[in-house]
Amino acid sequence: MNNAIINFPVPANEPVKAYLEGSPERVALDAELKRQYNTVVDIPIIIGGKEIRTGNTGKVVCPHDHKHVLATFHKVSEKEVQMAIDAAMEAHKVWSETPWTTRAAIVLKCAELLATKYRPILNAACMLGQSKNIYQAEIDSACETIDFFRYNVHFASKIYNMQPKNGVGNINHTEYRPLEGFVLAVTPFNFTSIASNLCMTPVLMGNVALWKPSTTSTLSNYYLMQLYKEAGLPDGVINFLPGSGSLIGKVATSSKWFAGIHFTGSTGTFNTLWRQAGENLGHYVSYPRLVGETGGKDFIFVHPSADAKAVATAAFCGAFEFQGQKCSAASRMYIPKSLWPEVLGIMKQYASEVKMGDVMDHGNFINAVIDEASWDNINGYISFAEQSADAKVVLGGKRDKSVGYFVEPTVIETSNPHFKSMEEEIFGPVLTVFPYDDDKVDEAVKLCDTTSPYGLTGAVFGKDRLAVEKITNGLRYAAGNFYINDKPTGAVVGNQPFGGARASGTNDKAGGEFNLIRWIIPRVIKETLVSPTDYRYTYMKK
Repeated sequence: MNNAIINFPVPANEPVKAYLEGSPERVALDAELKRQYNTVVDIPIIIGGKEIRTGNTGKVVCPHDHKHVLATFHKVSEKEVQMAIDAAMEAHKVWSETPWTTRAAIVLKCAELLATKYRPILNAACMLGQSKNIYQAEIDSACETIDFFRYNVHFASKIYNMQPKNGVGNINHTEYRPLEGFVLAVTPFNFTSIASNLCMTPVLMGNVALWKPSTTSTLSNYYLMQLYKEAGLPDGVINFLPGSGSLIGKVATSSKWFAGIHFTGSTGTFNTLWRQAGENLGHYVSYPRLVGETGGKDFIFVHPSADAKAVATAAFCGAFEFQGQKCSAASRMYIPKSLWPEVLGIMKQYASEVKMGDVMDHGNFINAVIDEASWDNINGYISFAEQSADAKVVLGGKRDKSVGYFVEPTVIETSNPHFKSMEEEIFGPVLTVFPYDDDKVDEAVKLCDTTSPYGLTGAVFGKDRLAVEKITNGLRYAAGNFYINDKPTGAVVGNQPFGGARASGTNDKAGGEFNLIRWIIPRVIKETLVSPTDYRYTYMKK
């Protein structure tokens, strides 16, 4: 028996590779891009380690070249979802009792495999299937995913070390048990790292999972399953279920073994799953853990003392990197009228310099939005602004879906702080700006705080530090991740644990200890060294 006490210290964040032309990482990535582009992968359902093909298939295409098919995937029916529940509960018998250091070793092997062999594979799949450029893929499917693996092991070690003190004549300790059932992981298209983390965080803590991947990220998620397998994750611990989210959610939440959901997606979908769980409460073995990160309407608030170029750079990058398809992307901005012309001028200069197109052309800063439904939704907001009397498109606005789902970086200026695109989530490269009177900062702060139902990310810019502090306090409930003089995106695992409240989710902070605690149920054990043999209180004894 291994009776060593193993320490997992704070890891370093995975360095972002430069991918300079001719570098080893660039050569490997370009070769993998070519291989994947010229290969059509047949993606099965994976239940208990077995590949299942139903014949009911869908397609994964390049968003920037939507006639090009990268993969076909098989969709589950109710039968396969129930099979996955059975397989997960069978795996639970062994995995839940596996020493946590063994589980940690598998997760750390995942990190090492991804940092080396799987790095070009995951990055290429993320680029082609999710239309990310090299940098956006590298910080996501490589670096952040690796960071989640390594930091979560460190966080787990801290949790397991949280023990009560001993009493007089007794020894106390806390056993951190996994949940009594399975976790349903419902994952988004926009971050491969989030898809991995929503499965692997509960798994590290001894749980088993049903994984519903996003249709448009099925390719990179399938490669993650291969990574887990190679790292030694036992069959059935994660069961891979492409297909209808509503079908999977209905079957999963109807099972008595439904123990939790780890979710990133729309507020409406999370609300539906929460309601389904509530309707079945009397059927469950235990109360399920419901953890979700949902919508956002992220903001930049600019004080009159702010630096114009810093604001313009943050607004451009925060709103338009990865086509604005980040939960944290800047979507609305409140700016003094005195600063707006200069800021807009700088943003126009940036827009004239960036290129938009295929991810295979590494000179492109902007790529495609994820699919036609997304393009149509974004198109609707831009068209609405073009036809409105109280708004105008002042930058970009062109869009074309003939070859790929392309939308130019777009800025809408409005005189109405409650204009439609100031209030509603768009999830695309559209920033709506409300220029306010310089002497009405307090009123603008109140507007920023009360306009949106969401509370995910936000930023404030200003050189007047006391004014910035006042604004920060005024917006304390408006964002779960808040930035001072920086764009409202780019949270780093272990540095800025991520999540928001209000309609943006349960704020359980992925990338920090708090999220891991949600996937365990403690049992406190007291061992009395010498048992009492007399019922009387001391003062009753003669």
